[in-house]
Amino acid sequence: MNAPAGTPARWWHLNDDGRMQCDLCPRDCKLHDGQRGACFVRERRGTQMVLTTYGRSSGFCIDPIEKKPLNHFYPGSSVLSFGTAGCNLACKFCQNWDISKSRDMDRLAAMATPQAIAEAARNAGCKSVAFTYNDPVIFAEYAMDIADACHALGVQTVAVTAGYMHEAPRRAFYEKMDAANVDLKAFTDAFYFRQCAAHLQPVLDTLVYLKHETNVWFEITTLLVPGKNDSDEELTAECAWIKQELGPDVPLHFTAFHPDYKMRDINATPPATLTRARDIALKAGLHYVYTGNVHDERGGSTYCPGCNNLLIARDWYRIGGYRLTADATCPDCGMVIAGRFAQQLGNPFGPRRIPVNIAA
Repeated sequence: MNAPAGTPARWWHLNDDGRMQCDLCPRDCKLHDGQRGACFVRERRGTQMVLTTYGRSSGFCIDPIEKKPLNHFYPGSSVLSFGTAGCNLACKFCQNWDISKSRDMDRLAAMATPQAIAEAARNAGCKSVAFTYNDPVIFAEYAMDIADACHALGVQTVAVTAGYMHEAPRRAFYEKMDAANVDLKAFTDAFYFRQCAAHLQPVLDTLVYLKHETNVWFEITTLLVPGKNDSDEELTAECAWIKQELGPDVPLHFTAFHPDYKMRDINATPPATLTRARDIALKAGLHYVYTGNVHDERGGSTYCPGCNNLLIARDWYRIGGYRLTADATCPDCGMVIAGRFAQQLGNPFGPRRIPVNIAA
């Protein structure tokens, strides 16, 4: 495939001063001809805005769905994962900074049409395709076209995102998604402003929208950065908000930070911090709370919120036990477990990660 030099983008308008304003996310970038937005992939060309990364990817891999992380969306299934380049946030602690902060379009060597991606996922036996590694919000038009192609072949779609977008594109984007993992990076606006050059409220708006106005299955991830967003007070406030605004059944993942990008002077998150956060969330009344980026079998496994018995045993991304009934209830107390589950687990994909050459 020869990727287009620039595919027309949606969600922009011309201001009275002649600048073109991008309406995709709350950054509201205002561009002169030839300029790109903060995400680096949306560019003004004359009287048109274009998406420069349509049809181009930083690579494809088949992953376990638990790696997204999604623990309640067809556990044990495989997902075809890919991203492009760029990001509309500027997180100092970015764990994928080589992709999300890339200004080198030559690294986008893998080119694929939406149809080719959908067929590759189906042929590999993947339950879903995930838009990940960098935020799919900035390549929304490409992701949405891929979602249409996937749905035509019975393949589902997953967005791994920071949730930082305006209302109109949010509605259009999530009409095409089956599941999402949303990064709730902290629960203070000060953290978002200082560490991500963004704001908290638009992310909360996305979460409320997903819960109350869509059928998208979603889970939340908070990366705990020592001394920045891991206090008892902040964690308690976050969990109380989730329970009140979203309900107790939205899974919450606390994951470990490791020094990277512009935040190499802070030590990795101690496992005890994740355990403390999980305890706070469970005491707050959340039903499904997980730990990630550390070896913690208890923190990675699913327990019944009714009787507290083990239902899905996980060791890293390997499922060692699966006790849900065919109608996704606990076999011991009959409580319905929230999520999207197949009638039976079948042969789980396991922890492996397999690179895929779409062109081949």
